Amino acid sequence: MNKASRIFWPVLVTPKNAIVKHTEQLSRSQKLLTEMGLVKPGSNGTFQIMPICQRVLDKCTELVQQNMQNAGGQKITLPILTPTQLWKKTGRLDGDISEFYMVRDRSGKQFLMSPTHEEAITAMLATNAPISYRQLPLRLYQIGPKFRDELKSRFGLMRAKEFLMKDMYTFDLSTEAAKDTYTAISAAYDHLFNQLEVPFVKVNAATGMMGGSLSHEYHYISAVGEDTLLQCQVCNYAGNAEILGETESAESAKCPNCNGVNLSQVRGIEVAHTFLLGDKYSKPLGATFLNTAGKPEPLIMGCYGIGITRVIAAALEVLSSEQELRWPKLLAPFDVCVIGPKQGSKEQQVAESIETELLSQLTQICRAQDLLHDDRKDLTIGKRLLDAKRLGHPLIIVVGAKAAQAEAPKLEIHVSGSEKQDLDREAVLRVVAAHIKRKRKLLTFTDNTETAPASMKQQSALFN
Repeated sequence: MNKASRIFWPVLVTPKNAIVKHTEQLSRSQKLLTEMGLVKPGSNGTFQIMPICQRVLDKCTELVQQNMQNAGGQKITLPILTPTQLWKKTGRLDGDISEFYMVRDRSGKQFLMSPTHEEAITAMLATNAPISYRQLPLRLYQIGPKFRDELKSRFGLMRAKEFLMKDMYTFDLSTEAAKDTYTAISAAYDHLFNQLEVPFVKVNAATGMMGGSLSHEYHYISAVGEDTLLQCQVCNYAGNAEILGETESAESAKCPNCNGVNLSQVRGIEVAHTFLLGDKYSKPLGATFLNTAGKPEPLIMGCYGIGITRVIAAALEVLSSEQELRWPKLLAPFDVCVIGPKQGSKEQQVAESIETELLSQLTQICRAQDLLHDDRKDLTIGKRLLDAKRLGHPLIIVVGAKAAQAEAPKLEIHVSGSEKQDLDREAVLRVVAAHIKRKRKLLTFTDNTETAPASMKQQSALFN
């Protein structure tokens, strides 16, 4: 199991009388992650992930991978550097590329530090073209760093210059088949965001520089969100205000579906995006397949992104209080934190015996790697409990003076977001078992409506 005394955890300590001056507006998630030593600022717009937060990042990555593989995805890795000549062929180098990083090698050849990989993966397939229609559909994804020189890098991991992203690129033999793929991957996205149990909305979106004929965004609703989302109260159409055109303000907008003017609006943090691209990239780059008649045709594409680091920060923004982190169940760094008696306390000997047995029993219920033992017994129980609450552990178990009572010994259990309870050991173990059972159900459910607190059927409630 994990020992708190061995974890690198550089908590930001601010003297009581210090005057703290922030040169930028901090979001709730950024403030808590920084103060608790889970994320440290690097250079402007870049961040260093510390061990506790790295556990969260790994869990989120694994959950995304499971859903992509269940949707028929195959994992690959593409170079971060993409030759600019590929972007010239698709015409995207002529657009607004001010937020992209450019580098040159020693021979003078220019590369993009890829913000996205449509050109790179399409060019790769073109080197194998034409492929047979029997090999389609093809769904390839990767998880890796992306780079964008944000003009306003802010709110920590939510808008950083370097971030972790899952990007999938799909290839089909027709527009109809590509729409089927779009439906399948969108369903996988719905499934993933339902598993996380953070209220979300899915809205129509502009295709922008990516191009294509169809696009949707997934958003977490938050006051710090940079996007304005609109929903028609007549036909329930929901979309990003961007699709209404730059000259129309959200206040005077009309529904593009029914032309109604009764639109409600909220702010959203974009965490995922899907595009139906058509042949925008395959035609200029020569990525083709052989049809049933043996003739080459351009591959029909889609692309699908999830900002993994942004999902984590945005989820915390929605769930956390001003003083304490709150994690989605499947992403919490640890399931259980056990706090034993202080060194030298009168109950130490008896309580430590119970603590040892409890830790052994807990490893039979949850994975040892998801169990944290706060063994910093030079600190008071109160200090360790404060740290544990701020870190947002789903379950905190305190083995203190009440555990050493001769009659009816009790353990103190704190369930994240709830009042503490004093329970006997067997009752505490049942609480832990119920939590683990719930996690397993979230990991295995297949019906999108089973555990969805904010499925698309509930979208309207999030706008009100």
